[in-house]
Amino acid sequence: MRILVVEDESRLAGFLNRGFKEAGYAVDMAANGEEALFLAETNPYDLIVLDIMLPIFDGISVCRKLRRGSIDVPVLMLTARDDVEDKISGLDAGADDYLTKPFSFPELLARVRALLRRKNAVKTTRLKVADLEIEQTSRKVFRAGTEISLTRTEYGLLEYLMLNSGQVVTRTMLSEHVWNDDFDAFSNVINVYVNYVRKKIDHGHDKKLIHSLRGVGYMLKDA
Repeated sequence: MRILVVEDESRLAGFLNRGFKEAGYAVDMAANGEEALFLAETNPYDLIVLDIMLPIFDGISVCRKLRRGSIDVPVLMLTARDDVEDKISGLDAGADDYLTKPFSFPELLARVRALLRRKNAVKTTRLKVADLEIEQTSRKVFRAGTEISLTRTEYGLLEYLMLNSGQVVTRTMLSEHVWNDDFDAFSNVINVYVNYVRKKIDHGHDKKLIHSLRGVGYMLKDA
């Protein structure tokens, strides 16, 4: 999952960047409203974490502009403002959730997971295809009841394939949702990681779940 974090306070921005990456998300950063709008209009994010007090355009203005531009990515607002009127303004501008500073990072992660589940119409934290299961909260993966150890990047790739099970996932889609904005989608890194994941998931099983579609992309399916 790929997140855009919009925060102008450098220390907090660095903390959020590290925290989300350690949690397995691909992260892009913006330090002002203008940059946030440019990135959000250019890249297909799964979620935006948006501060309200920003240079150039404030967070509420950014959110309004995104919604007017038919960008419906979930938005979670972070702000030091805790007045009810400010919360109402943020939600009325199109935000999906609101968290007041200072906050607990585990709570922020929980809210992010909830918004991503809502976006993908996933009502549970457990994904299942055939005998392959992912527990999203703990980030544990099981095949036929046996736990499989994955790196953060491997997990992100597998989770995205499972969220789109039965559908073609192109290299561009993987590069946009699993890696950061400076990643080269035409490098062989994606092939390498798909092979890593395939070996861990399919090795030793008669039923293969991860399939390569030559010239198109990849598909995870129960077939």
